[in-house]
Amino acid sequence: MATGMIHHFEINVSNLQRSIAFWGWLLKELGYKSFQEWESGKSWKLGETYLVFVQTDVKFIEPGYHRRRTGLNHIAFHGRSREQVNQLTERLMSKNVPILYKDKHPYAGGEHHYAVFFEDPDRIKVEIVAPINNSYA
Repeated sequence: MATGMIHHFEINVSNLQRSIAFWGWLLKELGYKSFQEWESGKSWKLGETYLVFVQTDVKFIEPGYHRRRTGLNHIAFHGRSREQVNQLTERLMSKNVPILYKDKHPYAGGEHHYAVFFEDPDRIKVEIVAPINNSYA
């Protein structure tokens, strides 16, 4: 493992089961494997990096998350290809997950940035980005 690489992210969520249902299929599509599970949390791992989702304590649920406040704005993942971004977009829509910036999709990040933007159940913005040199499939 390389010094300075991300070891893990831990995200507090308002409803663990809802977040597991949302993130489980998506992370599997990106190559992550189920890693750890306990009463109040679950994680998935890819290589040496893992993502952890933990149920927020009731006393900390309000006022809730908003990406425009100080803190995490969004999480971006590398996608394999434009084809994968397109397939994930279709799956998200079939799960009634709204696509952000739909009027500019898939170029909401600019003319050379092919990606899908959406939000998880707690409205954390997520982005899947196709490689720049990948031709349209």
